[in-house]
Amino acid sequence: MKKRIFIISILLIFTLLVACGKQGDLNIKGNKQTEDNSKSGTASPLSGIYVDEEKINRRPVAVMFDNHPRARWQAGLNEAEIVYEFLVEHPYTRYMGIYLINDPKLIGPVRSARPYFISTLLQYDPLYVRCGGSEQAKSDVIKYNVADIDGLVSKSFWRSTKTGKKSPHNLYTSMKSVREEQKRMGYSDTSDYEGFKFNKEDTSIEGSSANTVKIIYNGENSTKYVYNEDKKVYERYKDGKLHIDESDKSTITAKNIIIQKTTGKTIDSEGRKEIDVVGSGDGMYITDGKAKRITWEKASVKSRTIYYDENGEEISLNPGVTWIQVTASNTNVSME
Repeated sequence: MKKRIFIISILLIFTLLVACGKQGDLNIKGNKQTEDNSKSGTASPLSGIYVDEEKINRRPVAVMFDNHPRARWQAGLNEAEIVYEFLVEHPYTRYMGIYLINDPKLIGPVRSARPYFISTLLQYDPLYVRCGGSEQAKSDVIKYNVADIDGLVSKSFWRSTKTGKKSPHNLYTSMKSVREEQKRMGYSDTSDYEGFKFNKEDTSIEGSSANTVKIIYNGENSTKYVYNEDKKVYERYKDGKLHIDESDKSTITAKNIIIQKTTGKTIDSEGRKEIDVVGSGDGMYITDGKAKRITWEKASVKSRTIYYDENGEEISLNPGVTWIQVTASNTNVSME
């Protein structure tokens, strides 16, 4: 009898250990990153995060986010896999989030397009979610046959009365509404693009210390990242304040930061800019508290932007969310 009880006890302990192991499996969603990357499913070409294949085999979505101080904070930004920050009219910047595996219930505030955002997004062949744009941007949407979802004409958007924000800083949508509009307009369910290269496991790089990264776009506009060693991600700050998501108040984080230095100029009396994202330039790749020099190249408006290390090899990113900070060549960038 005692022998039987002993065997049953051993089996129970084994069962509990297996169950605990399963509960410990990693799940990564957007900026809500845990300690490791589960290998079940298929890796996203945008983030290297593993999910069900059905989420991979659909069309990416690029969303224009308002970043005026009266638009903050943004909703759904924490679920983007890639986010670009570009200068727009002085002194402001604007974000473009790229989505594939996540479906935020609230996205916004949505704002207008600029030509360099279009030149950047074409490499993903996405649905483009925006509200209006400069005349050149609107012309480029037509010229390059962009799968366009424009808040000026689409019924997939609404003005929020609950956020305390005022027009034009209160236009929202949802991924469900975007996907429904995709079907209504007859846009393709899939797209033809190539993502980034990713390491299979989190991999440290050799380089200079980068526990704090600060980018001063101008005297009224700065971005800062502070490395959280326990979580192995960077926590993001905008203009001195912790950057949070409007939906759930979670901190916006990045696993990878790419600084892409560009040339450009102001082109009209409104302060609109021309930014050269087609061509080549210098930059930095930052992850896990370290930074190394890179170069970038984009051969044509529709081709992929490729980031190279000092040996001329395409860099491999760590699995997770990537923020791409597009700066002028003389932007003040400091690391410590």
